[in-house]
Amino acid sequence: MAVAVVFVTLALTIMALTAIVNALVFPRLRISHLPTAYPRVSVLIPARNEVAVIGQTVSHLLNQSYPDFEIIVLDDHSTDGTLDAARRAAQGEARVRVITGQPLPPGWLGKNWACQQLAAAATGDWLVFTDADVRWLPGALTAVAAMMQTSRADLLTVWPTQQTESWGERLVVPLLALAIVAYLPLPLVHHTSWRAFAAANGQCLAFRRAAYERVGRHAAVKGQIVEDVALARQVKANGLRLRVADGAGLVACRMYRDWPSVRDGFAKNILAGHGNSMPLLLLSAVFHWLVFVLPWLWFISGQPSALLLVGLGVAVRALAAAVSRQRIADAMLLPISVLLMTLIAGRAIWWRSRYGGARWKDRMITQLGSAARG
Repeated sequence: MAVAVVFVTLALTIMALTAIVNALVFPRLRISHLPTAYPRVSVLIPARNEVAVIGQTVSHLLNQSYPDFEIIVLDDHSTDGTLDAARRAAQGEARVRVITGQPLPPGWLGKNWACQQLAAAATGDWLVFTDADVRWLPGALTAVAAMMQTSRADLLTVWPTQQTESWGERLVVPLLALAIVAYLPLPLVHHTSWRAFAAANGQCLAFRRAAYERVGRHAAVKGQIVEDVALARQVKANGLRLRVADGAGLVACRMYRDWPSVRDGFAKNILAGHGNSMPLLLLSAVFHWLVFVLPWLWFISGQPSALLLVGLGVAVRALAAAVSRQRIADAMLLPISVLLMTLIAGRAIWWRSRYGGARWKDRMITQLGSAARG
């Protein structure tokens, strides 16, 4: 019992200190910051079965104030009318091109292959990869360009403000921010070459073209499920400058719409995020039960002193929510979030054991990271 208390106290203290440091130093996009120059920017959007959002995404991007940019949407063999919706949204604008993807080669994941094709079609000096469900407010692209210049980033990854409505979204999606704010000391992400401290979000990856070519383009990570982090590690391995910024409401995203989509979306990535190791994923689940659930059980069982640990865990989750513009009060539901993440981990392990991988948008993502048409 005493050992468990010491372990939980130490873990929560380290998380709290990390979260405090990150809250103070996390760069945020500012609409008031302007670039000193305006290189040509290519905004690149891979889209597969995104008819519900692609039109609005293109429309928001066309409202950007940045003077020299193009938008390229690649329709990745959609079956729901995404191609036509993207063309309608383009409204004949010369700044928008809508292209169709080539067949998926062996050994490639669908999104990685789509991004590789988009980069080949781009004419910009800077390449901004973004998802079809990411919403860009007016001025956001200019703010990204300004941050690229002031930080001298070779790769700038922006964490969009996550929009959550259903309970499944509210209880699970903000845990991404918790992982970044409380687990990854930003000074180590920015100022060391250690690949363990590489962080990225594929919803917004802004590359200098020369850096993208140097790391081997998406071909270097063609079979990686968590390709964004893999690219960030390539950036560090090549001695290039990785920078992370908060979208601050200028870049926003609603990833999922309900619990089933949250569950399957997280289950698709969670094993890859743990090095494709089921033992490591199980160890992670045990760790989070110890740190975020066990203090509640101690307190309920009649140990008043455990309230301090409960409060510290809630405070860490609340601080991460405040930094990322999430609902702070939802921090009180952290044990339920841990339970849901355990269910997600169980689903990922079941998929791996039963099918060899996960199914996503009619494609099977196998254990080795290759994809085959479903």
